[in-house]
Order: sequence, then structure tokens, then C-alpha cells
Amino acid sequence: MNSTNLGYIAGAIALLALILALLALLRVGRMKKSYSVLQGAGSEVDFVTAAARQVEVVNGLRTDVTNLRKDLTVTQAELKDAIRHVAVTRYDAFSDQGGRMSFSVAFLDDVSDGIIITSINGRTEGRTYIKGVKGGQSIGSELSPEEAQAIGMAQKGQIA
Repeated sequence: MNSTNLGYIAGAIALLALILALLALLRVGRMKKSYSVLQGAGSEVDFVTAAARQVEVVNGLRTDVTNLRKDLTVTQAELKDAIRHVAVTRYDAFSDQGGRMSFSVAFLDDVSDGIIITSINGRTEGRTYIKGVKGGQSIGSELSPEEAQAIGMAQKGQIA
């Protein structure tokens, strides 16, 4: 191989290297432009910082949702013991009196525990009784038919 051919080969390799260098330069220029967009050229906050802030916000929201789920579980457990079922039965306690002036009100939780208040009103006097209720049954005394009706209505979610 003579020196002329070697010169041509070296020139071709140099030209190829120059073309590759120009292509790399163009690619670097495009990457710089993209990077300047990410860095927020001219703005106060760059993209990376804004993305990092949003990640922090999302993580904070995840923590809040977890805490709310725990609070909801506690609230649901407490709500089972709350008086949520109330029903009233109005009636005439005495045959000589109208107007359904007497009543029984049942106040029950989800497992039918609570109280029943009965007010029996006559022409000249009125009496009020309160009984404890456990599982829909009176604690320690018999239920009148009206009291049993009020408990049944409360268990079914009926108001009156």
C-alpha cells in the first residue's frame, strides 16, 4: 500500500470523524435545549423542582388518606354504639279518653340496646316510665304491647 492510498484512507476517516462530530454536536445542542426547558429557562422554578414538590404533595395526601381511613374505622366502630334507631308509638291508654295522649319511644343502637320511655297520660294525671333494653328485650320488667311495638318499629327503621 502506498502513501497516497494511506492519505486517502486517513482523509476519509477524518471526514467521517468530522461528520460524526457534527452529528454529536447537533444532538448535544438538542439535549441542551431540552435540558434548558427542564431547568425552566427564565422562570423561577425548574421542572425538576416542581416535580419534586408535587411528589411531596402526593406523599402528604397519601398520609392524609391513611389517617382518614383510620379515623373512619374508629368512627364506624363508635357509631355501632350510638342511638340511631328511634320510633314512637302513640295510643290511648284509657278507653274513656281520646287523642292518643300516651306514647312509648324506643331509643336503640345497632344491636337493639338502649332505652324505652313510656308516658301514660290520663285526665287528671300523667306517669312516665323508663326501661332499659338489651337485644330488643326489656331488662328486668315486662314490655307493654305498645312498648314492644315501638321497639319493633325502631328495629325496622320505621318512625311512627
